[in-house]
Amino acid sequence: MKAKVYVTLKSGVLDPQGKAIQHSVELLGFNGIADIRQGKYFEIALDASLPEAQAREAAQRMAREVLSNPVIEDYRVEIE
Repeated sequence: MKAKVYVTLKSGVLDPQGKAIQHSVELLGFNGIADIRQGKYFEIALDASLPEAQAREAAQRMAREVLSNPVIEDYRVEIE
């Protein structure tokens, strides 16, 4: 079983890395880009014997307490 955790800055939080990436891709000739936001992605291998609800709760707790800063970041968890 695998947990996928996506961590992104909350809307309204300045994203200087995203702006730098946007500037770079525009210099390379990519047009029509309104905004680029940079984030983090984690894949967590979980014990296959865990019930899905328990795996989801564990992944959400890791995301909330370790992988993200809840003041400035949002997270989303998917279980496969």
